[in-house]
Amino acid sequence: MSISTATRTAVWPGKPYPLGANWDGFGVNFALFSAHAEKVELCLFDQTGQREVERVVLPEHTDEVWHGYLPEARPGLLYGYRVHGPYEPLAGHRFNPNKLLLDPYAKALFGPFRWSDAHYGYRVGSTREDLSFDRRDNARGMPKCRVVDRAFTWGHDRHPAVPWSDTVIYETHVGGFTMRHPEVPAPLRGTFAGMSTHAVIDYLRALGITSVEFLPVQSFADDRHLVGQGLRNYWGYNSIGFFAPEPRYMTTGVLSEFKTMVARLHEAGIEVILDVVYNHTGEGNHLGPTLSFKGIDNLSYYRLLPDNPRFYINDTGTGNTLNLSHPRVLQLVMDSLRYWVTEMHVDGFRFDLATVLAREPYGFDPGSGFLDAVRQDPALADVKLIAEPWDVGPGGYQVGNFPPGWAEWNDRYRDTVRRYWRGDDGMLPELAGRIAGSSDLFEKRGRRPWSSVNFVTAHDGFTLHDLVSFNDKHNWANGEDNRDGHSANHSWNHGVEGETDDPAIREARAKQKRNLLATLFLSQGTPMMLAGDEIGHSQKGNNNAYCQDNETSWLDWARLKGEGGPMLAFVKRLIALRKAHPVLRRPVFLHGRRISPNGLKDIVWYTPQGVEKSAEDWRNGHARCIMLLLNGHAGTYTGVDGAPQDDGVLLIVLNAHTDTVNVTLPEVPDARGWRCVLDTRVADGAGDGRMQLAGRTMPVDGRTALVFVQVDSPGR
Repeated sequence: MSISTATRTAVWPGKPYPLGANWDGFGVNFALFSAHAEKVELCLFDQTGQREVERVVLPEHTDEVWHGYLPEARPGLLYGYRVHGPYEPLAGHRFNPNKLLLDPYAKALFGPFRWSDAHYGYRVGSTREDLSFDRRDNARGMPKCRVVDRAFTWGHDRHPAVPWSDTVIYETHVGGFTMRHPEVPAPLRGTFAGMSTHAVIDYLRALGITSVEFLPVQSFADDRHLVGQGLRNYWGYNSIGFFAPEPRYMTTGVLSEFKTMVARLHEAGIEVILDVVYNHTGEGNHLGPTLSFKGIDNLSYYRLLPDNPRFYINDTGTGNTLNLSHPRVLQLVMDSLRYWVTEMHVDGFRFDLATVLAREPYGFDPGSGFLDAVRQDPALADVKLIAEPWDVGPGGYQVGNFPPGWAEWNDRYRDTVRRYWRGDDGMLPELAGRIAGSSDLFEKRGRRPWSSVNFVTAHDGFTLHDLVSFNDKHNWANGEDNRDGHSANHSWNHGVEGETDDPAIREARAKQKRNLLATLFLSQGTPMMLAGDEIGHSQKGNNNAYCQDNETSWLDWARLKGEGGPMLAFVKRLIALRKAHPVLRRPVFLHGRRISPNGLKDIVWYTPQGVEKSAEDWRNGHARCIMLLLNGHAGTYTGVDGAPQDDGVLLIVLNAHTDTVNVTLPEVPDARGWRCVLDTRVADGAGDGRMQLAGRTMPVDGRTALVFVQVDSPGR
């Protein structure tokens, strides 16, 4: 909706805060930060977004914010900015008023992004590269910002507020989850509306997960080189805006579509966590396009080389790095986080390359401005904060070093569990630490076991099915000669690379998948599983499917008619077992110091002979079979509602040997025997339920995981 001809030029001074375009019920206030601009023009477009109908110079400049108020503007108005200033790349300035720029605070975008050389501030192909200047207008190929009315009837919507100790994260993609779902109407597939359907929500609720973690849904651009190959930026790690939902996931373009999805997931008791990318933008390096930040105030928004500000510090590996040491850039990120919590009702965030966000000019700092700002912000006090604690910059690997209140992706857990079940030597000591919550990494400053986000697979890497089906990555479809993606996958193809009709190999792979998932859900900490692993989704060996917006990445729900059916039943059983036994998700680290009245420690590790492991036993690098006892009677625990969280005694048996191992079930106080409740030799994981007497020796097949519940002695 555009303003009328008679009042187009009516512009009042407005206010410098809040930033962005804000409708107050009477008109729209526009405010844009730029410390080095000389003039800012607000460009207004017709309803198609193709014709610029007016340019309004923002009349006021207060505290480095350019602002103006259009009293007759209304929600639906399409706009962008042209920012005047010096084009001096050698000094860090890249102003070019020929380029229409997106508002960093835009709440919605309209229209597609179409690549052309006009999007670059310099003449593409010039021998002077970015030191040249391009005078072409790029407006026709740019999406337009849209003024929104933020009103929405939330009704009785409430954050599920799932305690960290009860959290089960399900990492998925808005598009890929529904694109091939037979019960989602075709027009809704690949969208927020598709994720809102009863079929999807009923599936998630029945699965038992508590929290959906979406890959990036903030607006992003497809890389030009991908478009040239007929590919797209499927994952979405190429942000061009931190407030507007990505238009490709919307059927109507109206914000209520996202809000409705959140409200329906909340109604089912499921949290919404967003994967967010505040470390870089889609504008690339000095040879990248000028879409927003680069043309608004390059010197402020990005980290530039101190001795040559023509070039960007590239701690992200994507060409640029946002400068969160600048107060206005930090404000942008904090305003974005608060917006998604207060206006969109999301429940948490997973921060891509979070080390970048905590890096000051002198390096990573757990007391950085960003981490301090987040920690003290009341709007963020109750949301889940998850760090991907690494980047490619100096000192970039920081697993375990984030401050209290943060959880972290634990890649050491991933690699250890993969290597153990593959059969690598010397893995038992490391495995024990990872299963017990990685206290060596996280037990400091009052942090809890939930700080370790445990995962075996994630979007970045092999799916679970491919992890047991390929020794090597097969990323040829990405157009990079298979050079992209990780090479150290710790995978094992069981003798055949890729798919096979051999029934023995297929069954071995299926059991290995059950072993890996069983370990994940039986470990202390926060489990995260990759969507599709529960139905055997395969990417055909592609471990970097970031550009595969097609059947490679879209979940194939037809697999439920094959081995995916029993696998789904197995995962449901696992999650239900974890929920039923608080001893699997204790809020404190277990070290064998809490003892129940009968003298049994809270955690005990046993050899296959049924005796507690000694220091010498731990040094046996060839040992691959272990038993873990978790005593639910040791210690006093209560839930958030004050209800006691005592439990029985569980015995977990893990055998990563190729051959059968004779295991003696330990004799412990008050135990008559042990009843098997989970068996990875069975397709759906159902234990036989029969009691085995304590002290009995029984064979455990190679590469098998079992869970037993203690059967008490009579009279206990």
